[in-house]
Amino acid sequence: MATQKSEPSAASRDDLIDILTTAAEGQLRALRALRRRQDRPERKPGKRRSNIAIVEDILRSSPGPLHVSQILSQAQERYQVHISRESLVSALTKKVLDRHTFCRVARNTFDLLERAPS
Repeated sequence: MATQKSEPSAASRDDLIDILTTAAEGQLRALRALRRRQDRPERKPGKRRSNIAIVEDILRSSPGPLHVSQILSQAQERYQVHISRESLVSALTKKVLDRHTFCRVARNTFDLLERAPS
């Protein structure tokens, strides 16, 4: 007795085509995602520093208090970071009121609390 191969039914053939189409579309999405990821600029290694940490570093390296304009320009020069003047003054004012890290020595001029005159 010879075995006969039967042709797949039209329904099972359509199901197979649907499965293969779905798999190919998934592979295409994955390849496009890889291309998008490759086109993005690489991040610098390490964590991003907070604005307050940047200000603290700037003040630690300065011989004395700095006006907010000086702080902003040094943040741009040294860290290539643009900080909003209003948000920086607001954040520093909160730290001053909490007596945490910073003190105000004149209008919009800040220093480290640890070296402020008593």
